[in-house]
Amino acid sequence: MTKVSRRQALAILGAGAGGLAAVYATGASSKEGASSQPAAKGDHFRHGVASGDPDASSLIIWTRITTDLPELDVTWRVAADPGFTELAASGTVRTGSANDWTVKPLVTGLQAGRVYFYQFTAQGDPSPIGRTRTLPAVGPDRLGIALASCSNFAFGHFNAYGAIAKDEDIDFVLHTGDYIYEYGGADSWGEKTGAAIGRRHLPAHETVTLQDYRTRHAQYKSDEGSQAMHAAHPLLCCWDDHESTNNPWKDGAQNHQADTEGSWQTRRAASVQAYYEWMPIREPEAGRTRLEFWRTYVFGDLATLVTLETRHTARGMQIDYETWKPKLEASQDYESFRRDVIGDPDRAMLSPGMEDALRSALSHSREINQPWRLIGNASPIARMLVPDLVGAGVLEAPGADALDAHTRLAWLGQHRLPFYTDTWDGYPAARERFYDLCKSVDVQDLIVLTGDSHSFWLNTLADAAGNPMGVELGTAGITSPGDFVESGFSHEQSSALDAAFADLLDEVVWTDNSHQGYVRLVLETGQARTDFVAVRTVLQPDLHTRILRTSALFPASVTVRLADAG
Repeated sequence: MTKVSRRQALAILGAGAGGLAAVYATGASSKEGASSQPAAKGDHFRHGVASGDPDASSLIIWTRITTDLPELDVTWRVAADPGFTELAASGTVRTGSANDWTVKPLVTGLQAGRVYFYQFTAQGDPSPIGRTRTLPAVGPDRLGIALASCSNFAFGHFNAYGAIAKDEDIDFVLHTGDYIYEYGGADSWGEKTGAAIGRRHLPAHETVTLQDYRTRHAQYKSDEGSQAMHAAHPLLCCWDDHESTNNPWKDGAQNHQADTEGSWQTRRAASVQAYYEWMPIREPEAGRTRLEFWRTYVFGDLATLVTLETRHTARGMQIDYETWKPKLEASQDYESFRRDVIGDPDRAMLSPGMEDALRSALSHSREINQPWRLIGNASPIARMLVPDLVGAGVLEAPGADALDAHTRLAWLGQHRLPFYTDTWDGYPAARERFYDLCKSVDVQDLIVLTGDSHSFWLNTLADAAGNPMGVELGTAGITSPGDFVESGFSHEQSSALDAAFADLLDEVVWTDNSHQGYVRLVLETGQARTDFVAVRTVLQPDLHTRILRTSALFPASVTVRLADAG
């Protein structure tokens, strides 16, 4: 089998995609969404190509056809070399309006731990060439994962995706959710920025129907950085909330109004259908529904990754501070609120099926003596109850003209409440059940890979009794801004708040709320390295990055030992 170096493969992909570097250098803008115009010759593949959801012998390859035909046949081929002289598999797929002209064959019969190249053809028009890889069955000596989350089209260009595409340390991309956002319209979150930089959301209203979600996915996959990343690396993913709407739980969502937006079940089904159409993921295995979207990836003898489903199959309704705040006066009120309301043991995060899959995967990883156990996790799991920022002198006591965010942080810190009740801090009993499950199979050395918060995090983890449970690596948004700056704090105040969270909270080692980017995790048998990688800007195409912090991780007798390089 022909061997192609990482550098050679990236050069081939860049040329095949029309030259990513040239696109970024000229500042060319993305096509916005799915065109209703017929495709010209050479224009069938406006949304690029992608691959993902691999195991050791198979994976998904994906594209979408722009056409005026109701149905058409699309051919595909997979080879061990970019010249397609060593063909590994090929086939034909019929696509059409029923699945929004998306194409996603499951390619089988592949060799473990191999790099492959793939291409589609529609009406004689060849797609860009994509590169992918299967999971290793033995080894490997090293494994590189890019952790990504929170890509909001209106807030900026997906430069971090473009940087991931060019990152020679990366083998797989793990996206832990908020791959798209549902917001839309002149007054919606991010639209002011989107109007200024030419990236307003399509459709120009909140996504509710199947066509709305399809159009939004199409727009996101028109971004050059997105197309480059997907062509360069296979995707592993779990969803969070914005793939459907803000803060869903098992039976509803905060950002769903039934009186104007209809049935929640209908809307959720539309969002899930569009997600399965537009993402390079497998259909559910026998006995599972599309909502039961969790996965186990075994990387030979080195690591196992389990992605969690924490939105639609078990989660209890989030606690709303605005509902409870008028009822809380004395310290005893707050104590019972923390214990009996937030701490309600019946409020779940993981379904029984999810727990069974997690238990099986971790048990197998321990049995075969892998050094690393990874969790793909949508929202922060470390204990981050807001510290008393006023008492610590970080914030002044809020006056009548204080920022709403200032007043909110002061109140939360005064009463040691969760920053957000939508994270694991809002479900502490469920977090303990998760930790108890891990301990039941002798696992306390987790590396939890987290998105959602628009901040970088380096956290140590422990259960309620103080037993170590591993570490958490959290990524900032691809474009979504950090909460402190976005809510009106200055950059200096935001940095002071970051430092206070690290100084005053036991589990937070370091955090940064002021940048966008991704986390690079490189695993070897006896050690691992994590880099927190920031992009220079998201307001224009720009692939420049810098490393904000690097840390080394080591397998220890019980947990993961962190050696922070600063």
